[in-house]
Amino acid sequence: MVSTTWGGLAARALFYMSTHPPNRTATHAAYSGNTELSVKALQDWYEPRTGGWRTAGWWHNANILTVLTDWALIEGPNQNVNVTDIAANTFVNAQKLHVEVRKRHSTGGQTSWSQKFARETEDGFPKFINEYYDDEGWWALAWIRSYDLTRSIEYLEMAESIFEDMHSGGDNICGGGIWWNKDKQYKAAIANELYLTVAASLANRVQGSKDKYLQIARGQWTWFQESGLINEESLINDGLNTTTCLNNHDTTWSYNQGVILGGLVELSKATGNDSYLSTAVDIAKAAIAKLEDKDGIVHEADLCDLRGNCGVDGPQFRGIFMRNLHYLYKAVPNQDFATTIRKNADSIWAKNRDPKTNRLGISWVGPPEAGGGPTAKTHGCAMDTLVAAMGVVAGSK
Repeated sequence: MVSTTWGGLAARALFYMSTHPPNRTATHAAYSGNTELSVKALQDWYEPRTGGWRTAGWWHNANILTVLTDWALIEGPNQNVNVTDIAANTFVNAQKLHVEVRKRHSTGGQTSWSQKFARETEDGFPKFINEYYDDEGWWALAWIRSYDLTRSIEYLEMAESIFEDMHSGGDNICGGGIWWNKDKQYKAAIANELYLTVAASLANRVQGSKDKYLQIARGQWTWFQESGLINEESLINDGLNTTTCLNNHDTTWSYNQGVILGGLVELSKATGNDSYLSTAVDIAKAAIAKLEDKDGIVHEADLCDLRGNCGVDGPQFRGIFMRNLHYLYKAVPNQDFATTIRKNADSIWAKNRDPKTNRLGISWVGPPEAGGGPTAKTHGCAMDTLVAAMGVVAGSK
C-alpha cells in the first residue's frame, strides 16, 4: 500500500523535482515577477527633474538605465514601468544637471571621489561629456541599449558623439589605449574595456561607419591583449603603471572581468570570428573561479561586499559582471554560466531583499541593510543579476 501521508508526498515531490527540472515557463514567470517588483522598487529613487536616481552617482545612473533597458528588452511592454519614457526623460534632463565630480585613483585600484550637485544650468554635462573617459563609456553604452529598445536614432547619435570624445583620449604612451581621465595620469583597464566595447557596439549598429568603428575595435583589442593587462590567471588587473607600462597587479575587480566579455561578444558579432568568444569564455571561467564562494555566490575580489563597504564605486561592480556574463551566455550558452547567474539571483531574492520594500542590498547573502543600505547603487547591481536570470531562462533580444 502506498503511503498518503504528507511525509510520503513531500518525499515524492522532492524526488520528482530533482529528476524533472522546473517548467521553463513557470520558472521564467517567477524570475519575471521578482524582477518587476525590483524595478518598481528602483523607481522609488528616481527623480524626473534630474533624470537620475537618488543615492547613485553620475556613472552609476548610466548603469541603472542600462539594466532597465535590458529588462525591458526581455520583458516587453509593461504597463507599470515605461522604460521608454524613463530613457527619454533622462536623455533630456540628466544633461542639464550640473554635477561637479572629483575622483582620485588609490592603491589597489579603488577610487575615491566627491560629487556635488548644483542647480540646473545650461553648462551641466551636455552630451554626457565630463572629465572621465570611463564615465563617458558607461553613458555611451546606456544610450546604445536605449537605441536597441526604442530604435530612436538620437540615442545612437549620442553614443557616437560620446565615443568621439573618448577617442580623443588615446595616444601612443604605453603603446596605445586611452587614458582614464583628461589629466592623463593613468591608463585604467576599465576605460579601455569600455572604449573597445563601445567601438564594437557601434560597428554592429552604424552600418555607414562600420569599417571605421571595427578598425578601432580590432586595434584596441590587439593593444589590450599585448599590454599585459590580462594576467597569467586570465584575469584583468586594474591598470598599467604608466612609468613602466607594466601591469600594476592591482585588484582584479569583478567589473573588469565583465565589461571585456560584452566587448568581445560585440567584436565577434561584428567580425564573424568566434575566437573572440573563446577568449571571453576563458576570462569568464577564470573570473567565476576567482569570485564565487563554495555555494556559488559571487563576491567582490576583496570581499568588500561581505563587510558592507565597497567604497563609493564598488557597490555597482558585480552587477556589471553578471550583466556581461549574460551577454556572453546568449552567444555561448554554457550551462555553468547559467547556473552561476541563477544561483546568485536566487540568493539575492531569498537573503538580500527587504520584504517590505523589495529593495536589494550590497551583500548577496544578506542582510539587505548591510552597510547602511539598500541604495540605488546596491539595488541596481543586484537587479542586473535578476535580469540576467530572466534572460538565461527565457532568452532575450
